[in-house]
Amino acid sequence: MNDANPNPRATGGCLCGSVGFRVDGPLRPVVNCHCVQCRKTSGNFVAATAALRDDLTMTEQSGLRWYRSSEQARRGFCGTCGASVFWEPDQGERIAIMAGALDSPTGLYSVAHIYVASAGDYYDLNDDLVKIEGGDFGDSLPLDC
Repeated sequence: MNDANPNPRATGGCLCGSVGFRVDGPLRPVVNCHCVQCRKTSGNFVAATAALRDDLTMTEQSGLRWYRSSEQARRGFCGTCGASVFWEPDQGERIAIMAGALDSPTGLYSVAHIYVASAGDYYDLNDDLVKIEGGDFGDSLPLDC
């Protein structure tokens, strides 16, 4: 990957600037996850895009910390400001990026809610997006990466 790319697809980071990144390839549309882990780590449901791991370059990682949240994945967050930034499965080529960690404009849009069976009881899902009980959306969503 060329660190001097003047036109990355996206840039982003945490609130305090101790975690920064650049994405040089396509981003998946946003998927809203309502699983208990996402709600506990973010304080609400998580809106995340995804990119190929090879397209992600860290531009600042002094605050980056990882938490092994399950036997299948880990979560990247800022150890200084506490911002949730990444969700990374052990398998596959993609890394999820919290949509709120991206710099605007993103050009992204939401396509689905997953783990709706675990959604908080303090909000309703009244939009027209696809709603999936669990987390496996397979080929049912338009994925750009």
